[in-house]
Formats: sequence, C-alpha cells, structure tokens
Amino acid sequence: MDSFELNKIIAAILMVALLVIGLGKIADGVFYVKKPKNPGYQVKIESQVASGTSETTEVVEKVDIAAIMALGDVAGGEKIFKKCAACHSIKKGGKNKIGPALYNVVGRKVGGVNDYKYSKTLASYDREWTFEELNGFLKKPASYLKGTKMSYAGLRKEKDRASVIKYMNQNSDSPKPLP
Repeated sequence: MDSFELNKIIAAILMVALLVIGLGKIADGVFYVKKPKNPGYQVKIESQVASGTSETTEVVEKVDIAAIMALGDVAGGEKIFKKCAACHSIKKGGKNKIGPALYNVVGRKVGGVNDYKYSKTLASYDREWTFEELNGFLKKPASYLKGTKMSYAGLRKEKDRASVIKYMNQNSDSPKPLP
C-alpha cells in the first residue's frame, strides 16, 4: 500500500469524525431544549425532630397498627425471625450477638440493654419499643432511625412485620396486649 492510499483512508476517517461532530452541533442548535430552573418534583414530608438529638429525623406517618397486627401470626413470625437470629438472640437469658438480645423487647426502652454498645442514635432515642415503633423500625431500620448500626434491609410486607412483632411479644416475661 502506498502513501497515497494511506492518506485517503486517514482523510476518510477524519471526515466521518468531523461530520458526526458537526451534525451533533447542528442538532443541538435546531432542537434546543430549555432546562427548568429546579429539576424534578418537590415532595413535601412532615417531619419532626426527635427530642435530644438534632440529627435524627423521623417521618410522621399515620399507621393503623391494630389492622397491621391482625395480619400476622406467631408461627409465621418464628419462621421469619430466623433471618434475625443470625444477629439477635430471642431466648430468655440469651446473650448479645452482633445485635442486642431481644427477649422482653416489646415495652423495653430503646437502647435499654445495659451490656450492649448501641449507636449514638439508638442510645439517645428516648422512646420505648411499642408495636408502632417496632413496625416502623422493622420496615427499614436505616431510614427509620438514621445513624443506626443495623444494616438489615428491612421487612417490606406488613404481614411479615406483624408476625415478627407478635413472635417477639410472645417471647417475654409478660407479653403486652395486642392493639
């Protein structure tokens, strides 16, 4: 192949590249799209800052806990709790694992196990584990209490959450009456 043939090939490649770039510039000029000042939609959420901390934010959500708890059953909760058993003990006198022991958890103060080192968020969250609190936390722990060390993704189905809560409530010295 002589140098003249090589020059024609290189010139053809350059012409195609220039043509593509030129057509792109022309198309931008012809089909100009005006961009909005604020992209996307703004969603308004009622939020309330928990007492004691400025970094913990909770979303106020009206939940009919009685209807949710009616969906669950203890036997199903025992099966679902096997996911939790890798990190938590539910037996009376059970030791803390990666997470705190959960025997007597319903009605207990959040961060109430003395020999477990909680995240700052949970340690300063001045509430008790009620049916409503457990339901919100088990739905998605990381977004319910930002800053928690619990990395579990959560239980999406209301029936699963209700079943686990009923199972945890049953594993107590004095189970709380269901709502």
